[in-house]
Amino acid sequence: MILVLLAAALLVSVRTMGLAANRYTQKQLDALADRVGKIFWLAPAEGQMPVFLNAPAATASSFRPAADDSFVITDLTGRSSNDPYYAVRFQSGKVGYIRPEAFHEALNLTILSIDPRADEKEEAEKRESEEKDRVEWIKSQPWSAAVKKAAIKREPVPGLKTTEVKKVMGPPLRITKLRGPSKVAEEHWFYRGGSVLIFHNGLLSRIENVQKK
Repeated sequence: MILVLLAAALLVSVRTMGLAANRYTQKQLDALADRVGKIFWLAPAEGQMPVFLNAPAATASSFRPAADDSFVITDLTGRSSNDPYYAVRFQSGKVGYIRPEAFHEALNLTILSIDPRADEKEEAEKRESEEKDRVEWIKSQPWSAAVKKAAIKREPVPGLKTTEVKKVMGPPLRITKLRGPSKVAEEHWFYRGGSVLIFHNGLLSRIENVQKK
């Protein structure tokens, strides 16, 4: 009987210690709340993604968000009961919840504090801005509507200057300079895709398409 009572007392002691270990101090809760309002990004690691809950409860159903989604932490719920969950809102609009300890385990692995596609997005925005400037410059030129339409489609017409072609087409991959028997300065501008623009004395003379074998 005494052994049974001792065993029961030990079990209660272990359970109490376990509960105490899961409790947060006020200082810890304040530190967790510092993440409210911050944005995080998802990145699969070896096919794994963090699991989020549909409600702030251990028994709630779970889901895995899209791999390219991001989310903002909107709240730290359960502070008063010392049972905290991060409430998050995904870019897709879906709301989810995740325990702080689960969030910390995934941080810098499948949850990132920096957008992994930031450089790619920045480059895309740069290209978009450059294209907008290019089109606006073409529209401002004293050319005919037909020439402008072709230039916007990156189809320069003979008679354009080298500086104008560079604005329309961008810089070539390489330039070859020649001087024929008539001593007319000739340049060949090579572009990606096989187009070769031929200039005589600084003016576009003709366009050739070199078929790659």
